[in-house]
Amino acid sequence: MPEKIIGILGGMGPEATIDLFYKIIKFTPAEKDQEHLRIIIDNNPKIPDRTAAILGKREDPLPALRETAQNLEKAGADFIIIPCNTAHYFLSSIQKSVKIPILNMIEETAKETRKKISPIQKVGLLASIGIYKTKIYHQHFKKFNIEVISSEEKDKEEVMKTIYAVKAGNLSEGIKKNILKIAQKLIDKGAEAIIAGCTEIPLILKEEDVSVPIIDPTQILAKDAVQKAKL
Repeated sequence: MPEKIIGILGGMGPEATIDLFYKIIKFTPAEKDQEHLRIIIDNNPKIPDRTAAILGKREDPLPALRETAQNLEKAGADFIIIPCNTAHYFLSSIQKSVKIPILNMIEETAKETRKKISPIQKVGLLASIGIYKTKIYHQHFKKFNIEVISSEEKDKEEVMKTIYAVKAGNLSEGIKKNILKIAQKLIDKGAEAIIAGCTEIPLILKEEDVSVPIIDPTQILAKDAVQKAKL
């Protein structure tokens, strides 16, 4: 059976898209170019801000998300992956615009967490305000009897500032220290693992930085994409 072609609906932001692409390459068992998977990337940074739209402050990103998904389908992708947690709020509507499947990164993260870190009861969530507001992670993790602990309101604002700083290319130690402080507060509240619930966060927060496991949805999505492409 021929390998499937992966479509990446990217650009939210570009570095997070690179991170997913890189992780797919690293998870692919290949000894030469020809053994790697074919990947089509539409890096569309013109998609309106997802969190701002959820908060009712900006343009609806759904038309651009649908159009970009359709571009990938027309280009020959067999399935789509999206390296943006907040965009998953619009997932069902995007899926209706294409005939090929779209993997759900948040659902796969919940499954993988239950499988790999069992028994686990509580996870701390670092994410965009859009993710906190929609409670997408809470809903998916509840299916696996895992409680999601959110940050306090002022810390949510700090996480959002950090996300935008990383999008602007700021990967400084100061930015990293800010996110580490908030992660530690979640651990102090009983979190047994930390979800890097925005695709910018794994760019600055690493496994060795905290005392509990870091759950990286980008990494989980990359592994799933490789497995699905090789089925």
